[in-house]
Amino acid sequence: MNFELPKRELRRRQDKGKIAGVCAGLADYFNIETWLVRVVFFTGLIFSSGFFAVLYFALWFILDKGPSVFDNKSEGHGPIRVKDKIWAAGEPPKQAFQEIYQDFQEMEQSLQKMERYVTSSEFTLNREFKQL
Repeated sequence: MNFELPKRELRRRQDKGKIAGVCAGLADYFNIETWLVRVVFFTGLIFSSGFFAVLYFALWFILDKGPSVFDNKSEGHGPIRVKDKIWAAGEPPKQAFQEIYQDFQEMEQSLQKMERYVTSSEFTLNREFKQL
């Protein structure tokens, strides 16, 4: 079997970022928490004589903007990434389970609604009208 990992691209994430989304983009690329990257950048900004400030501004201008949450017009949540380590990005397993459970409850309600319609006389009547 050939399993391919999804292609990762280093991009700015302005929807998750505070200033330009550079730290959020780096965190997304390396699959770590955004706050951790911000702490490293801020510490580097304090203790380096301007190197991290120049690096941040360079990445701000070099990196492309990443896709925004508002660019995705679909109603679905997308893939759920579960944390496997405390510093890893993603959702805690309990929260991911609750979201999956809620999604299944919504699908169950939708399925019940479809089943009620298909077994009703209204469905039979509509089908007969369409055959005329």
